[in-house]
Amino acid sequence: MMTDEKTTLSAQSDEQRTPLLKRLTGANTLWIGLVLLVLIAVFGAIRPDAVFQVTTLQFLLAETAVLLVLSVGMTFVIITSGIDLSVGSVLVFASVSSAMAMNAVSGGDATNAGWGVIAFGLLVAVVSGAVWGLLNGLLISRAKIPPLIVTLGSFGAAQGAALLLNNGSNVSGIPDKLNRTFGSGTYFGIPNIVIVAAIVTALGALLLSTTRFGRYTYAVGSNEEAARRVGISVRGHLTKVYLLAGTLAGLAGFMGNAFFRVAVVTGHETDNLNAIAAVVLGGTSIFGGTGSVLGTVFGVFIPAVLEKGLVIIGVKEFWQPIAVAIVLVAAVWLDQTRRRARNQR
Repeated sequence: MMTDEKTTLSAQSDEQRTPLLKRLTGANTLWIGLVLLVLIAVFGAIRPDAVFQVTTLQFLLAETAVLLVLSVGMTFVIITSGIDLSVGSVLVFASVSSAMAMNAVSGGDATNAGWGVIAFGLLVAVVSGAVWGLLNGLLISRAKIPPLIVTLGSFGAAQGAALLLNNGSNVSGIPDKLNRTFGSGTYFGIPNIVIVAAIVTALGALLLSTTRFGRYTYAVGSNEEAARRVGISVRGHLTKVYLLAGTLAGLAGFMGNAFFRVAVVTGHETDNLNAIAAVVLGGTSIFGGTGSVLGTVFGVFIPAVLEKGLVIIGVKEFWQPIAVAIVLVAAVWLDQTRRRARNQR
């Protein structure tokens, strides 16, 4: 124990003696942010009339708000060296459950419903997501089933449950007030849905970087056995992490209702993969133990800017997933290269 403590203190001392500029240039987040800026600059140079417009920026931010909320939860999961393939299906289930609940308490159509009904819909969405997240967490932490298997099962189960709820049909009747004020409303030119996503992101960043919960998340992902030996309840913490991811997926489902004005049962099939890609692109290691919410923000916007920019400059849409895939594979390769270099020191 004394040897480990001395090693830790020595590492901290070495880090303090490292020049600030060297530490910054070695940070993943800095380079990821620079990549995002380069993409914006390139597309802006090609089509400044289309890229540097307020409406373009507003629509880009609003489009990515739901994915950003999903990705914040995914950041915690992947830092623990886990994975959650179910968040897209949980989003759909929460979205459908929320819409049906609002319609039910409004006599069949919640289009003209008020804030009481909307608050009830929000509660149903969040609780629906939390239940799936808790189920995932218990199966992973208590039953010791690998996260890949558990969340793959939840992916199909949540999607099937959403289809059963309304016989495979979309659910309309979303309150107009919800769409006007939250889904499409703005505050000083910033879409309200983006403001909510930014608040969730800021809270997630604070939770990860400044609290015991965040420190435990890093510890479990770095070395689960070592975390257990120093007194961390690994099983309890993993349950909480997946509960958090499910809860945020439920919130994202409610946000989707507000933005699209309908609870759709299709169109979110790749949300789980997009969230994973955003987190990995943001510098969070798929092997666990490292990562940041700020990096995830950059990771969310890199493919979004890439896809939007390709559309603006007239590249066929079929090239968009290919470009995103190349960037993702490059990010994973870079992560592995840095990990091997670090282990060889």
